[in-house]
Amino acid sequence: MRLKYPTIPYSTFTKLGKRTEDLCPTDMRLIDFSGNISVTEGAVCVELTVGSKSLPTTSFVADAKGTYSLLLGRDWIHANCYIPFTMHQSLIQ
Repeated sequence: MRLKYPTIPYSTFTKLGKRTEDLCPTDMRLIDFSGNISVTEGAVCVELTVGSKSLPTTSFVADAKGTYSLLLGRDWIHANCYIPFTMHQSLIQ
């Protein structure tokens, strides 16, 4: 799977005050930017707020190292009518 769904690193997941018990088991595998396959820790439903819009969103949690807190994925961005503005690292609705 190539980032169709939001993905949260496990370190961010724990900073949200969540525990392993909050995860729904899943056998989803993710492909990272280097093409390596990693198994997700599980899935969690979180309230995601971007700008003034809040949506309940199911995200996969992966034990991955990265400089990001959350990867939204193209399908999520387009389904919610956002336009990525990478120059300023923001989303416009």
